[in-house]
Amino acid sequence: MGVHLHLPHLGHEKKKEGGAVGVPTKGCMTIKVGQEGEEKQRFVVPVMYLNHPLFMGLLKVAEEEYGFEQQGAITIPCHVEHFRYVQGIIDRDNAAGSGGHHHHNGHHFHLAGCFKA
Repeated sequence: MGVHLHLPHLGHEKKKEGGAVGVPTKGCMTIKVGQEGEEKQRFVVPVMYLNHPLFMGLLKVAEEEYGFEQQGAITIPCHVEHFRYVQGIIDRDNAAGSGGHHHHNGHHFHLAGCFKA
């Protein structure tokens, strides 16, 4: 028996009355994504992303780039379009209800766009 999670509007923070960006909903976290010289965009992602090998790879890239001294939201030095692609893979893997087993079928190669040349 699998559990299907419906997480509408992932990638967007809810705005409080008055237009201020609010705190992510329970079970989610805010990250910033963008390469140097590229405008950083905010994403709200489920904390369960932390368990996915592809997201762990992105966090490793952030660690290598910035160390552990980041203030505020975690910044992932990756092109926004590439992050959205990886996010789609993670969402599909999670929707498949793999029960904690990630069958990424070579998805790790897609992280190459986030690594420095």
